[in-house]
Amino acid sequence: MILVGVGAVCSGGLLLLLLYWLPEWGVKSTCTHTTLKDAHTVLLRTTDEFRQWFRAKVHVMLAPGKKPFDSLASQPENQLPNGDGDLEFKCVVSPLSPSQVHYFVHHSTRYYWNDVIQNFELYKGLEDVNVSCASLHSEHSSGLSKTLQDYRRLFFGENEIAVRVPSLLKLLVKEVLNPFYIFQLFSIILWSFEDYYYYASAIVFMSIISIATSLYTIKKQYVMLHDMVAAHSVVRVSVCRGNKDIEQAMSTELVPGDVIVIPANGMIMPCDAVLFRGTCIVNESMLTGESVPVTKTSLPSAGEEGARSYNMDEHKKHTLYCGTHVIQTRFYAGELVKAVVVRTGFSTEKGQLVRSILYPKPTDFKLYHDAYLFLLCLVGVAGIGFIYTIVLSIMNKVPAKTIIIESLDIVTITVPPALPAAMTAGIVYAQRRLKRIGIFCISPQRINMCGQLNVVCFDKTGTLTEDGLDLWGIHRAEDGSFCSPESEAAKDSLVNTTFVACMATCHSLTKIEGELSGDPLDLKMFSATGWILEEPTEEETALHNPIMPTVVRPPKHIAPESHQSNPLTQSMELSELSACEIGIVRQFPFSSALQRMSVVVRRLGVKHMDAFLKGAPEVVASLCRQHTIPQTFTETLEDYTRQGFRVIALAHRQLESKLSWHKVQSLSRDVIETNMEFLGLIIMQNKIKPETAGVLCELQRANIRTLMVTGDNMLTAISVARDCGMVRPHEKVIIADAVPPKDFQPASITWHYTENQAQAVKDNEVRTTHYHFAVSGKAFAVILEYFPQLVQKLVLRATVFARMAPDQKTQLVEVLQSMDYTVGMCGDGANDCGALKRAHSGISLSELEASVASPFTSSTSNISCVPNLIREGRAALITSFCVFKFMALYSIIQFISVILLYSVLSNLGDFQFLFIDLIIILTIAFTMSLNPAWKELVWRRPPSSLISGQLLCSVLTQILTCLVFQVLAFLLVRQQSWYETWTPQSDACNVSRSIFSLRVNVTDPQNHKNIRNYENTSLFYISAFQYLAVAIVFSKGKPFRQPSYKNCKAKTVLSAIGAALTALRLLLPPQIVCVPHDWRVTLVIIMIGNAAASFLLEVANDRWASSVLSWLFCRRHKAPRALYMQLALELQEGSEWPPQPSAVTYASDLKSSCQTGPSMCSIRS
Repeated sequence: MILVGVGAVCSGGLLLLLLYWLPEWGVKSTCTHTTLKDAHTVLLRTTDEFRQWFRAKVHVMLAPGKKPFDSLASQPENQLPNGDGDLEFKCVVSPLSPSQVHYFVHHSTRYYWNDVIQNFELYKGLEDVNVSCASLHSEHSSGLSKTLQDYRRLFFGENEIAVRVPSLLKLLVKEVLNPFYIFQLFSIILWSFEDYYYYASAIVFMSIISIATSLYTIKKQYVMLHDMVAAHSVVRVSVCRGNKDIEQAMSTELVPGDVIVIPANGMIMPCDAVLFRGTCIVNESMLTGESVPVTKTSLPSAGEEGARSYNMDEHKKHTLYCGTHVIQTRFYAGELVKAVVVRTGFSTEKGQLVRSILYPKPTDFKLYHDAYLFLLCLVGVAGIGFIYTIVLSIMNKVPAKTIIIESLDIVTITVPPALPAAMTAGIVYAQRRLKRIGIFCISPQRINMCGQLNVVCFDKTGTLTEDGLDLWGIHRAEDGSFCSPESEAAKDSLVNTTFVACMATCHSLTKIEGELSGDPLDLKMFSATGWILEEPTEEETALHNPIMPTVVRPPKHIAPESHQSNPLTQSMELSELSACEIGIVRQFPFSSALQRMSVVVRRLGVKHMDAFLKGAPEVVASLCRQHTIPQTFTETLEDYTRQGFRVIALAHRQLESKLSWHKVQSLSRDVIETNMEFLGLIIMQNKIKPETAGVLCELQRANIRTLMVTGDNMLTAISVARDCGMVRPHEKVIIADAVPPKDFQPASITWHYTENQAQAVKDNEVRTTHYHFAVSGKAFAVILEYFPQLVQKLVLRATVFARMAPDQKTQLVEVLQSMDYTVGMCGDGANDCGALKRAHSGISLSELEASVASPFTSSTSNISCVPNLIREGRAALITSFCVFKFMALYSIIQFISVILLYSVLSNLGDFQFLFIDLIIILTIAFTMSLNPAWKELVWRRPPSSLISGQLLCSVLTQILTCLVFQVLAFLLVRQQSWYETWTPQSDACNVSRSIFSLRVNVTDPQNHKNIRNYENTSLFYISAFQYLAVAIVFSKGKPFRQPSYKNCKAKTVLSAIGAALTALRLLLPPQIVCVPHDWRVTLVIIMIGNAAASFLLEVANDRWASSVLSWLFCRRHKAPRALYMQLALELQEGSEWPPQPSAVTYASDLKSSCQTGPSMCSIRS
């Protein structure tokens, strides 16, 4: 500590700044190493690819126990605090000796010391105790005592997502301590010592505006986030204390394990809670971006599901998430809708989303890594200039003060302070253009990444195809065989059939403000029956015990008209209609993982209950009695799916009459969904959106691979893939059907060709690149587990992924990223949230302006937004390259000018620096970013790296060009007949401004810096023109951006700067000397030559640099860097891939049992 203090004083505080910027150095230099248990300060490092360091202080808390879920049965209730006050040093008075609990806070999350694992651990909530679904009902349904609640609050803190809005002073200090502004401050002080007061004042003014703008933006974002979180974060809730005691409390007092009552009129959830009694209708648009209300049912309490440990992801259909809106509840007489609090505060789903906004990850993009390397190169150049200046000044016996100032000045010239702002400008402009076309972005840094996308995964339903489905027809089954297909389900003859009853009841629809609401498929299916859905009012619920929460019945107009005049007939019809009324007793909502949903119902006047099941045909068939499934089931299903229809199967089962309403509520779905009777198929027509085929074709022409990742049937997905052009007519599709080990048989993959197998082999086309793999979700899981070495080879040529669960979509994105693909994902935001967030660029088709489900949200409900986003990404990426190259050249050009002037003990003047940096550089840097994106996607992608041969060649050739022409002007001016060599006694100030004079400069004591001289004036004009030349040369247009001549603002700025330079020549302001007319003409010729050379060299670089560099460095036959390209080359050379039709690959001893050739035998079991 003493050494650090001495170093801080000697360095003028710079050492403290360095330790602030580098936490690992700060901790290691101010702390001594000790055991983790005894530490007062911990040094943290992230385990992701960024490897960031953080410092945290360890606090001590006194508590009756060491873990939040410890039992406190022996503690008197009056000995625990109420949880209010400062939680950092909480002292608990207890007759027993309290325990010391060590913890630290990092990113709004607490980590507590665990003596067992000898490390700090995070307490998320009730899931930490690995509680089963059944025990949630039996052990956690009565609520917590006040004592236990207060004790747990010591560990979990207040239930609030506290977004503290920092004070302006705190934000100002944090902003000013940014390395960029520290460098600015250093430069301003240095320029003041050099008497560049006007230039320093201008930079101070710009920095103040920049800091004020930044503070305003940051403060506004904090306030917006605070208001969004605080709007419904604190509410009054009903908390259960024991089986019957209910008290009102503030939501901030809730802890995991509390039981809350969900009111009938709904509420905004203040925490994550699992529903164990009743049903809720919830709007989860805040989380998923999907505005369709979803039904949440009570957690299963018996059977296999009851024995499973509660998991928030697995049981999301029973979980109410913080921040979501419970619209209404379904309850029964004397029964309250109750939920157990699972997570609170920042541990909730909403809390984690807020944390991701408060503490975003750095953007992992090669451009930014390369930018830092490039800046290091500029620092190296500055170092060379620094040494050169010192040596030259010593040789010329310059005073020590001047040597220090001028050598440090070289550093400020070489490293451009406006670079970060200039590079950000292109992204900001791209974000504005995206907003104009209905694409909203919450992560602007990802726009550049969109320019590198080379594979895009699409969801099918609602993305590639229409969101709404049309009922094409129904295909009922009776007595184990199919009837003839029927086009309508609302026919009078079908009203009393079990098939229509299943269609009318097996859904999750509800009425909100009198309108039916729910899943579009359910809406279409229910409306096709013509039945009516009625929900009881709160008053009706109180009068009946038990009451059916939802009733469906056929319309009254089905009675034949001839009978309507007969009172007896009318009463009989009403009796029949009443018998058709069906009450929905319990729902098991649709599960993406299970691919099915079911309901338990009771007909009016019937003693027994019935179960109806709806889902994927393969899944439903597996749950039905075999004799009820038609023998032609497989052929019929394939026939429909090949035509692109979406097929849903229905099944029915009559339950035992002894089952009561209460008994049904406790049954698991595994008990209900078994031994069913197959009813038939619903055939839905899922039309492809008009824009889909054209967009996919455009992406394929642009060398961007397209995949379909859907939860639908395999053959339906393949059919849609063919119809929309993802799979072309002449290309083969191979289904990889993998099964796990069973009965001592190893895991295996069977390769099915969807076309005629003999024809596939005969054509031999499949041996080239004209084939695609299709993989189901089950097969994908098996291949990931048992065939790890086949995963990448399979994914490389796989185009259709069917029956994929949401987590499998995320896994697929991760596999593609591991193969060095830059992955885009486009979906509707509901089941694709994980994949949308994990992809490099996730775009959600949602009506919401901004959804936390993905970085990009499109208000356009089709995939035409994808090429638009890629075009803007490519334009923004190229703009970043252009601006970076321009700013680098600006620094080098100015560096060359100053170095040359130093050789004659001169420098650029205050007004010259001001003119160059403000009038030329800033205006050009910000206007050259305004070029909009090119109108179409081209085959090649823009480069992703600044450290590439072609780009470095471009920068170096332009540097050499500028160097040559500046040196040429510098030497030529000294060779002129009217020029006399400058000496310390010379002075250019007395040269006449009106009449050209050939007199030698006369001494002027005020011009001690020798700013006014012929070399200075000549180099100023040449360098000013070079800035314009490289700006025009680097402002590339086609094929990624519109040409510069369409950028009106840039044209205006360039014209204005040109006019200003001309005016400078005529008016001769201070620091500019008059030169002969002949020399002015010579300067113009030099400028034209410079422009021509710069333009020709850049054209030559674009055309031939890549091939010439490959030839020079023998890289022509070098393997590509991207893993997916290496795999593609390997598969082209191999003769045993893809496998033969009907071949089987085993995961066991491949050398003996592999039937597909040696290339398949490299897989370990």
